[in-house]
Amino acid sequence: MTAVTLILKTGWGAVVRPSRQRWPADTRHGPAATHRHRVEGWTPTLAALAAGLLMWPLAGAAQAPAVVQSEFSRVALVAYAPEGVAPGKPLWLGLRIEHAPEWHTYWKNPGDSGLPVQLQWTLPPGWEAGDIQWPTPRKFPLGELANYGYDGTVLLPVPVSVNAPVDGAVDVQLDATWLICRRECVPEEARLSLRLPANAALVGEAAAFEAAWAAAPQSVPAEGTLNVDARGLHLQVRGLPPAWRGQALEFFPEVGNLIAPGAPWQQRWTDDRWEASVPLNPYRTEAPTQLAFVLAPANPAGHGAGTPGVRLDWPVQGTWPPLTPAPALPTVAAPDTPAAPAATPSVGLGLALVGALLGGLILNLMPCVFPVLAIKIMAFQSHGANARAHRLGGLAYTAGVVASFLALGGLLLGLRTAGEAVGWGFQLQNPIVVAALASLFVIIGLNLAGVFTFGQLAPAGLAGLQLRHPLADAFLTGVLATAVASPCTAPFMGASLGLAVTLPATQALGVFAALGLGMALPYLAASWWPGLAQRLPRPGPWMETFRQAMAFPMFAAAVWLLWVLGLQNGVSAVAALLLILLALTWVLWAAGQRGGARRHLLATGALALIAAVVGLGPHVTRAASDAGPAVPTTDALWQPWSPERQAELLAQGRPVFVDFTAAWCVTCQVNKAAVLNDAAVLQEAAQSGIALLRADWTRRDPVIAEALAALGRNGVPVYVLHVPGQAPQIFSEILRTAEVRAAFAAVGRR
Repeated sequence: MTAVTLILKTGWGAVVRPSRQRWPADTRHGPAATHRHRVEGWTPTLAALAAGLLMWPLAGAAQAPAVVQSEFSRVALVAYAPEGVAPGKPLWLGLRIEHAPEWHTYWKNPGDSGLPVQLQWTLPPGWEAGDIQWPTPRKFPLGELANYGYDGTVLLPVPVSVNAPVDGAVDVQLDATWLICRRECVPEEARLSLRLPANAALVGEAAAFEAAWAAAPQSVPAEGTLNVDARGLHLQVRGLPPAWRGQALEFFPEVGNLIAPGAPWQQRWTDDRWEASVPLNPYRTEAPTQLAFVLAPANPAGHGAGTPGVRLDWPVQGTWPPLTPAPALPTVAAPDTPAAPAATPSVGLGLALVGALLGGLILNLMPCVFPVLAIKIMAFQSHGANARAHRLGGLAYTAGVVASFLALGGLLLGLRTAGEAVGWGFQLQNPIVVAALASLFVIIGLNLAGVFTFGQLAPAGLAGLQLRHPLADAFLTGVLATAVASPCTAPFMGASLGLAVTLPATQALGVFAALGLGMALPYLAASWWPGLAQRLPRPGPWMETFRQAMAFPMFAAAVWLLWVLGLQNGVSAVAALLLILLALTWVLWAAGQRGGARRHLLATGALALIAAVVGLGPHVTRAASDAGPAVPTTDALWQPWSPERQAELLAQGRPVFVDFTAAWCVTCQVNKAAVLNDAAVLQEAAQSGIALLRADWTRRDPVIAEALAALGRNGVPVYVLHVPGQAPQIFSEILRTAEVRAAFAAVGRR
């Protein structure tokens, strides 16, 4: 007997019950000592925590009850060993996917959009799994696009080599990920385990494996040519099955992003020779000299795999046209806001660096950075009239900001190189980072409010170290500023960051460094302004009042992050974190007390905090079924975005406005409240017949990340207006009601 355990997981990685949330679909971030002692010494501690948050890796999976079936699919791990499980004997494992009606998953080349099924095996020592033996796919047209994959029931078989003795039953484990789509898409993951008895034949799934092998494309001694030129790929093939003559065929290249799957193409039969001309993807990224492809009859009946095809692997003759980058999208800008430069290599590295510098400069005006205002002002005041201290502090702060942007950019580029579809602000898609930042802001707020000082918690040597090395304090303040600025996007940033991820690593890091320099530039310039110290008020009681007042922006930032956490993981996660913060507040309050009771209060609070973290911590990081859509689209005027829905609307001749957004993006929320929810804007959209779609990137979603990359962008917000027959228009990151209404009205007049 075999035992199967299945755990389904949602897109971020926490193991939970399959959510009913449908994810947007596929298309291919010195005063007087009496007023100084309370703020000295705290920055290194908090900024070190902020640096850790910037570099936090993607969250791992949490444990949860096993689930056999989701709303959209049923998956199972199956095995076939006709001669038993033993060294040298044939053994096959397979993932069987049963799709809900009208839903499909993807082949190794998903076509215009989508993601292929991926399998990661954990096998006994001496065992080795081969590649998926893919059945012949089907073609799923989607307006002007087309995808390759499977519906119905399909089995993906994998050969396994057993090269070690098998003593008793053995366990194999599979971590599978796939994207299942209809008009919308749902990323799903499954962890499956299977116990295989030794030496006993496993033939219960023999028919399923035989059917999967029969559906795989076969190698045949076909002859012909495969040529490429500026018009496309041109095939001439002889030796195909005689039963195919006169039938329309499908062409499935195994290399993605090479042809335009949804574009019209030409084919014909001349006696036993099949000829075809297939248009290239205008934004292809490949120019192979050898191309493996599958030919199969078009429009197969039924469901599951396609009609068994033929696999050929031929050299490509001719010269590939030059690779063409994604087009520079026309930008609709506010009257007094410069348009964001298009993020394509045609812009040039120089303009990208200038755009990043300006974007970082404007970033200081974004609401994300406001909570750091108190830290900067008090740092200026702490140096008094010491011009040298001002300048060294400015340089150290700038170094901290630039180094943090380089670290964040390096991590972003590294994750993308490893295959992760992430963009600016990616760390805030992780609930652990959101919860930690909320806790950080609460700690800062309590410190500014005078509840405690870090000197009461840190050893005397650590506090003295900060006093002896004020430049380290300024450097870490820059790290903290970068951490709190990451949820925001300013004008010019989107285009520059979108280009950065397409450049070589050294040039890309130069763009991130320019962004950090732009953000630090106002502070750096002020630190070298000799008259600044004379313009600041003299130290006095006002500093204590100002410091305490600055606690409230910190608390406001924590409230916002709690809201983001609630949208990500549900109200239970917020309640759990609030209880943890309550215990943390008790510990910090007790630290500020004096007398004999302080030790007992601290011990009680510490025990409560440990119990809260251990008992409630998993509830903070575990996604819940009550999380719902992160950015609600309950308004009848707004619909969830998917490329299928967008393509469907455009095919009907209807204009489409897409809002790429996230709950953790402060700029997005400001634009939404001030412009996108404006009654006049909504009325203009309705009168012009514009469909309003919202793509929510609050949770990690590689499909949206790829859609942003196709637009030459790497983060949110992004606002795009698609009009049938016209080039898309991309708006500035900072929206204005007048610009949006004018663009909508122009559509209505066409």
